Amino acid sequence: MVVLVTNDDGIYSDGLRAVVRALKDISKVVVCAPDGERSATGHAITVFRPLRVESVTLADLDVEAWMVDGTPSDCVKLACEVLLAEPPDVVVSGINRGPNLGMDVLYSGTVSAAIEGAIMGIPSVAVSVAAFEECNYSGASAFTARMVKKIAEGTLPAGILLNINVPSMEDSEIAGVAITRLGTRKYKDVFDKRIDPRGRTYYWLAGEVVECDECDDVDAVAIKNNMISVTPIHFDLTRYELLDELRKLDLR
Repeated sequence: MVVLVTNDDGIYSDGLRAVVRALKDISKVVVCAPDGERSATGHAITVFRPLRVESVTLADLDVEAWMVDGTPSDCVKLACEVLLAEPPDVVVSGINRGPNLGMDVLYSGTVSAAIEGAIMGIPSVAVSVAAFEECNYSGASAFTARMVKKIAEGTLPAGILLNINVPSMEDSEIAGVAITRLGTRKYKDVFDKRIDPRGRTYYWLAGEVVECDECDDVDAVAIKNNMISVTPIHFDLTRYELLDELRKLDLR
C-alpha cells in the first residue's frame, strides 16, 4: 500500500512529520507538499505560472518527498499524474494545525487536497488537530494510521472522503469517536480596520468564531466533548431536491 501525504502548513511542518512517522509503520509513504504555508487557499490550482518541484530530504523520516511552490491541490495533482509511477492507494492531507470544522472546509487547503484525491477516485482523508499552539499530534497521528488500515482492509466504502478533527491530546485521553455532520459556523467582527503609516485605510481579515449549531451530531460539538469527529463529505454540490422544481419553470 502506498500513501500520499500532503498538507497546507508546508512540507516541514510538525503535523506532517507526525503523521508520516505513524503511517510508515503500516505502509509505504511518499510526500508531496507545499514549500510554505498555504492555509485558506481552498481548492485553488496554479494555471498562470509554472510550478517548481524539488526533491527534498526530511530528516529522520527516510521517505521520498517532493516540495512544490504551489497549492495543496497542485501537490496532489502533480504527485498522482506526474511524480508517482502509479496513483497512491490513499491520500492523507494533514495533520493540520488548527481545526477544520463546519463551513471552514470550503476555505481549507487541507480539506481541498483530500477532495482532489477523491476527484481522482482515491480514498482520501483530511486530518486536523483542534489547537493552534502547543499542538499534541499523537492522538491524531495514531487515529489516522488506524483509519488508513481500515481503508486498506476494504471495510470502508469505495471512494470515501473523510474530514477528521482530533483533540490536541494523547490517544489514551480522547473520549471516543463521533460520526458527525458539518455544523454551521459564523464569524463576528470579521474585518479589523486599520490605518497604515501613510494614513491610508486597510483591512485585516480576522474574526471570532460563533458556533451556531449545538446538536450532538455536529463536528464542533464532538471536539468540545474531547471526541474525534469523523465527517464523510463529498464534492458534488448539486442540490438535487430543487432539480424538479426548476424544471417546472419557464426559463426560456
